[in-house]
Amino acid sequence: MAPPDPPSRESRLSALAALEDPTRRALYTFVAAREATSRDAAAEALGLSRSTAAFHLDRLAREGLLAVEFRRLGERTGPGSGRPAKIYRRAAAEVSVSVPERQYELAGELLARAVEESGDGAGPVREALRRVAREQGRATGAGATTFEAALAAGGYEPRPDAAGGTVMGNCPFHRLAQQHTALVCDLNRELVCGLAEGTGTERTVLTDPGAGGCCVRVTSPDEPGAPTP
Repeated sequence: MAPPDPPSRESRLSALAALEDPTRRALYTFVAAREATSRDAAAEALGLSRSTAAFHLDRLAREGLLAVEFRRLGERTGPGSGRPAKIYRRAAAEVSVSVPERQYELAGELLARAVEESGDGAGPVREALRRVAREQGRATGAGATTFEAALAAGGYEPRPDAAGGTVMGNCPFHRLAQQHTALVCDLNRELVCGLAEGTGTERTVLTDPGAGGCCVRVTSPDEPGAPTP
């Protein structure tokens, strides 16, 4: 099963920007240190009015940093027990942003899937990694509007080269590529091949470490050696 699509870069930036406010940051820290808490408890602990605490807690919830549930507090149940209180807890999802864009979590997921498949008798880990990377690329590409949009969303920063093809301004797995170059170049090539297949784009993806910021280059449709649609 392919991993779910991560939140967009814009939504992740918005979530982290919400923590710039010192009151929201303090509320997030307070909630994160507990299993769950109510507006009243958070307001009392931080010396805020209930309305102020509610405003900031709800903003954190909208940004996906806090999860919300409704629960009756106290022992009374049934008629007369009052309305359920809004309870906050830290959301399970992680939020991270890198500049430039990196996809280390995706690399970890693909490597873990490759190891699992290899252990199930699907061949050497390296072959399994190539396979799962291309499968992931196809799945991602199928949900993209264009090949170029899929590359951009993946952090590759595609740009045209002098031959009319496409080079990448960024490697989403840069730090890993510095230490495990051949392995990561294999992963990159298969992932980009899958993106092309998923978007129905007729291109040849080449390993060309000197072409740009990444080890892959995509040929132009009319470049010698490019496939004929």
